[in-house]
Amino acid sequence: MSFARKVWHLIVAVKDGLSLLFLLLFFAALYALLTARPNASAVRDGALLLSLDGVVVEEKTAVDPIAMLLSGEEPTGEYDVQELVHALEEAATDDRIKTVVLDMGGFFAAGQVHLEDIGAALDRVRAARKPVLSYATVYNDDAIMLASHASEVWLNPMGGAVVLGPGGNRLYYGDLLKKLDVNARVYKVGTYKSAVEPYILDGMSEPARENYTQIYGALWAEWQAHVKKARPQVNLAAFAQDPVSFFTRAGGDAATAAKNAGLVDKLGDRVQFGKRVAEVAGDDPWDDKPGAFAFTELEPWLDDRPMAEDGDAIGVVTIAGEIVDGNAGPGVAGGSRIAELLDEALEDDLKGLVVRVDSPGGSALASEEIRQAILRHKDRKIPVAVSMANVAASGGYWVATSADRIFAEPDTVTGSIGIFAVIPTFENLAEKWGVGVDGVKTTPLSGQPDLIGGLPPEADALMQAYIEDGYDDFIERVANARKLSKSKVDEIGQGRVWDGGTARQIGLVDQYGGLDEALAWVAGQAKLGEGEWYAEYLGEDARTSDTLLRNLLFGEKARPASGTDLVGAFAIRRNAAVAQMAADLERLAGVKGMQAYCLECAPVVRSQPARALDGWLAKLIALIS
Repeated sequence: MSFARKVWHLIVAVKDGLSLLFLLLFFAALYALLTARPNASAVRDGALLLSLDGVVVEEKTAVDPIAMLLSGEEPTGEYDVQELVHALEEAATDDRIKTVVLDMGGFFAAGQVHLEDIGAALDRVRAARKPVLSYATVYNDDAIMLASHASEVWLNPMGGAVVLGPGGNRLYYGDLLKKLDVNARVYKVGTYKSAVEPYILDGMSEPARENYTQIYGALWAEWQAHVKKARPQVNLAAFAQDPVSFFTRAGGDAATAAKNAGLVDKLGDRVQFGKRVAEVAGDDPWDDKPGAFAFTELEPWLDDRPMAEDGDAIGVVTIAGEIVDGNAGPGVAGGSRIAELLDEALEDDLKGLVVRVDSPGGSALASEEIRQAILRHKDRKIPVAVSMANVAASGGYWVATSADRIFAEPDTVTGSIGIFAVIPTFENLAEKWGVGVDGVKTTPLSGQPDLIGGLPPEADALMQAYIEDGYDDFIERVANARKLSKSKVDEIGQGRVWDGGTARQIGLVDQYGGLDEALAWVAGQAKLGEGEWYAEYLGEDARTSDTLLRNLLFGEKARPASGTDLVGAFAIRRNAAVAQMAADLERLAGVKGMQAYCLECAPVVRSQPARALDGWLAKLIALIS
């Protein structure tokens, strides 16, 4: 028995050793995959295929593999606008690329400034005598704006196009909260600061309506002008204001109605579209399925044609998404994370700094933390510029006050100089259900904030004074940065939102231009000539591993962008409404300090149909489970 026991122990030890070795090899292989670069050999002659299945963003959200594996669903796809622009610019000059294909079957949204940047890059591709071919089942406003730059716009005969225009309804919970005996205590400064209105009103206030009307009107005018310039033949105004007439004349056929309005050029399914692309790009030698064509996807193309890194570095730090306290992000602007990135860059020999802002604001504390970190770079006597993307409002503008020069586009949304805080208390609900509160206090503020017993007048007065002081700090920073009086800043502040064109007229912005113009200005201030500098994006080290992790979980095989028909596109907005309610509840109940946040400027919560993970790593984990 003793010998048998020893043999058994030996077998168990060998088994444990082999298991440990297998795990080490597995994680070593996984590490190698995550740190490897995409295979550049995937680049071949033909089309540059951009399957825009999701949204275009200034900064991609970090992948959370655990959350994705638990849900078993792929999150909304994200495409970095700077990567897309760079890819198109390289495609315009590379002989291997014969055409650019925009597959927008699953395209959902992008900001107008991003769409203008991509559209200008598409124009450069066409100027190089390379056609741009676009395909979708449904064209929404953003897809129409992008497709207007295509040489040929194709639409699935089962699909359609719809022009909605900016604006719409949002939810107001004032009466509901009263019925629930929830007291939403609001502290704010700013006649136009409407971010608190959903919690205290049952509809939009007149100042908010005035501001919404102005800003949406400006964005709508810019959108129409852009589409009309890129696609003069479109009957845009008539189709937008009276779409039913177009549908009726087309016998209810939405695709034909879109073609009659000049929004699209050709109707055809994917196979017919693919055959047209193959006429320009060539046949795919590895795929003989109907409609196949030779193509290169975005990731291998970017790896083959990376951004230049010759000369001196000009730093670019991205502030994208809501500004929050802590280390959140990328995709969310965690104040501590961004400040740390900037402080780490102090050790680098940066010749200048561009702060790229695409944010509706958020935490005033985090905004100031970022501003102070930018000022530490200014103390090194290097030029600092702010480049505003789609939105740089409230906390986003707070950050911008650190710049030597501010660049924006006419349809950038900015301003919203105002402060607020919301604290819900439940004293009415407690009294209704017979819950009493009592105790001993040594000061008027003992035990505060008391969310069940309510806040005494002293606490209310203290909070309002704190918010007013925060507003005074805000307008003082703007006044000093823009060389304006505090009274003038207060006049154009009060939480009012401005389009980029008006913001330039009233002194909140220095000049029109995008990221390229801001970089060129900084280079000029640093006395760097053309070819003597490059943009160094701070905090971009995780991009490659993040992309590969997505491939492992989602699958690398090229596939058409997912999408739905016209009715399905409208139904998807139901999910967006649910997501908006969840966001509103979190804003009311979440732990947040003083807020410099712009409700009008925040992007609409987008949603798309869930899609199962089908990468080999996801399948392996599912098999083991």
